[in-house]
Amino acid sequence: MSYKIEKVAVLGSGVMGSGIAAHLANIGIPTLLLDIAPGELTKEEEAKGLTLDSKPVKNRFAISAMQKLLKQKPAPLSSKKNLALITPGNFDDDLEKLKDVDWIIEVIVERLDIKKGLFEKIDAVRKPGTIISSNTSGVSINAMAEGRSEDFQAHFLGTHFFNPPRYLKLLEIIPANTTNPEVVSFMQTFGEDVLGKGVVIAKDTPNFIANRIGTYGLIVTMNEMIARNYTVGEVDSVTGPLIGRPKSATFRTLDVVGLDTFAHVATNVYDQTTGEEQAVFEESPILKKMISNGWIGAKSGQGFFKKVGKEILQLNLSTFEYEPTTKLVAPSLEMAKQAKGPGGKLKVLIYANDRVGELLWNSFAPTLIYSGKLVGEIADDIVAIDNAMKWGFGWAQGPFEMWDAIGVEKSVSKMKEEGREIPEFVNGLLEKGLKTFYSEIDGDLAYYNGSEYVKVPVNEKAIDLKRYKKKHGVIKSNSGASLIDLGDGIALLEFHSKSNAIGLDIVQMINYAIDEVEKNFKGLVIGNQGKNFCVGANLAMILMEAQDDNIFELDFVIKSFQQAMRRIKYSTKPVVAAPFQMALGGGAEVCLPAAHIQASAETYMGLVEVGVGLIPGGGGNLGLYQKFIKGLPNGVDVDYQQIANKVFETIAMAKVSTSGEEARENNFLDFADGISVNPDHLIYDAKQAALALADAGYTAPVKKSVKVVGAPGYATLLLGAQGMFDSGFITEHDLKIAKKLAYVIAGGKVPYGTEVSEEYLLNLEKQAFLELVADQKSQMRMQHMLVKGKPLRN
Repeated sequence: MSYKIEKVAVLGSGVMGSGIAAHLANIGIPTLLLDIAPGELTKEEEAKGLTLDSKPVKNRFAISAMQKLLKQKPAPLSSKKNLALITPGNFDDDLEKLKDVDWIIEVIVERLDIKKGLFEKIDAVRKPGTIISSNTSGVSINAMAEGRSEDFQAHFLGTHFFNPPRYLKLLEIIPANTTNPEVVSFMQTFGEDVLGKGVVIAKDTPNFIANRIGTYGLIVTMNEMIARNYTVGEVDSVTGPLIGRPKSATFRTLDVVGLDTFAHVATNVYDQTTGEEQAVFEESPILKKMISNGWIGAKSGQGFFKKVGKEILQLNLSTFEYEPTTKLVAPSLEMAKQAKGPGGKLKVLIYANDRVGELLWNSFAPTLIYSGKLVGEIADDIVAIDNAMKWGFGWAQGPFEMWDAIGVEKSVSKMKEEGREIPEFVNGLLEKGLKTFYSEIDGDLAYYNGSEYVKVPVNEKAIDLKRYKKKHGVIKSNSGASLIDLGDGIALLEFHSKSNAIGLDIVQMINYAIDEVEKNFKGLVIGNQGKNFCVGANLAMILMEAQDDNIFELDFVIKSFQQAMRRIKYSTKPVVAAPFQMALGGGAEVCLPAAHIQASAETYMGLVEVGVGLIPGGGGNLGLYQKFIKGLPNGVDVDYQQIANKVFETIAMAKVSTSGEEARENNFLDFADGISVNPDHLIYDAKQAALALADAGYTAPVKKSVKVVGAPGYATLLLGAQGMFDSGFITEHDLKIAKKLAYVIAGGKVPYGTEVSEEYLLNLEKQAFLELVADQKSQMRMQHMLVKGKPLRN
């Protein structure tokens, strides 16, 4: 049977249910959001003369949840417009509508009896072939399926999203014993290709994969802290980014999750296990006391940490009073700074003979052993376990990748000396003379499956550039960028400077890439897999040249950058930009002239130069203005002043999109540009876009003159800025920047409607940029951003 999902119903409108509905709406899937009907009226409803039978009352919970989606941070919706794709309803009136959907997701209270009662009602109304899933974080999938019809059981499985669903990558799929394998296969592909998730197949065991190991790791870390008198601040100072974990580290993570939620998850494992494992998950007296005090974390205002004014205090677990936060200090921390990557740092720290080494070893050793014991029980392979921890808990490396990083033989030897029991799976690896859980076969990543190394299965759309370059090499490379042959006639220009900031090295590679592609390829993709696409030009270099009064040198740099952007625009072969995460300043300027932009759903794009006392200098003003004009219909009278106003406002306010979709609403993307939901598929999607343009007979755009608003438009643009200055909202220097920006966007003091060349506008932009960069107040803003990481208002 072939499956398709065009409409979905989410049952349960709590934070998780509404978040899943928002994620579905973000990718364009109409979604029905249902919840129970209230048992009593609110005072507001009574005042309106409503009854318990009134639709607004019966749909209250779903309607309220939808309203909260507009206010939550981080935003569950990638655009507020997406809310229109969610329809509220209730279980009393709207279960019949389930016959019209292709997928039903249950997200109600974590009680087996209540879930089974709802599934009985669903079974009576759903059409055969409809997929049903539970978003449970630990209730048995098989137990939920018991007593249902054969068709229900064949199409039932667990789909465990992680919160918040828009941002967290992990989706655990948990088949029941009765689930049709075709349904599992379809949902895995749908999860990756449509939902944009990292999918792992888990087994129907307590808390599945990520929560099982993650909870264990948090508990053993807490136990170690108590046993050896570490403070919560000391633990968090070394269990965060230093070892490849999120900034929230250990106890801030618990505060964010909620201690009550964490205790519930731990109890779920405790109730379903025995012996030593069960003992670990026994409720901690400290957690019990904190929960009884109502100190359950961020949602109650205090937990292991409490914010008082601007100061963050830590809980003293002996006195149960809050005190200033402390950090661990040890020689190994300085040594770790010299090591490369989280694996290298971890290796230095975990074997260190100091307080840091003791804490990390005594937390990690049992967690690694626990993970080794669970291979085959919670998942079929180590890849699923490692991916679950990376995608669900934000670990840079999964447990088996970490084990490889610290050395399997060395760590096992130490574990044995301490009398720790080594899992058979790990002993089997070493007995075969193998030294790592991961290896390579023909240049592809392989993993140990209990008997031998086999290749890690990979979705063809997931291109790993690091591994791809290792296998296929590069055409040319310098310190800032590399040109790679992606195959099928498409080349890729990859930025890899620090923060992917644009300097002359990248400009040089752009020019080389265009030359090479025009001669030997069908098209070019500009993309990478760094932390961000590009955070802008090399600000430190610009400031250094400005402080040395090397304006001639800066003139050359800006002119070179502008010319490189023109080469992207007028290349005879299509250039596709593939931005993701931050694409700011120069990063946005690289995208604007491209023949096509294939953006990640999480793309934060904007021209932010005013924040450092400048205006865009690489053609961004012109590029955004032309993007606005590009979408206009032919033969219609256009109010160019409105366009100039919007461009001025976008740049002057340094507006940054909060998603790829909002980048389209801000006109950085046009109607023809694409958005990739799965970030792992971005390079593949961009390559396909380049191929499609080439195969359609792409020709370079014809150079056209640009109609500008001139002197009267300039005056109009300045009205608002002058008013803000007069009211004290902006400084004198802000006004100076606004005047320069307005002059550039208006096209100087020519008559309204004058048609000017792109070169003329680029020259205005360059002049304004150089005048501002020479200004001492702008230099102070640049210096402040480089040192403090935030804008200066002077």
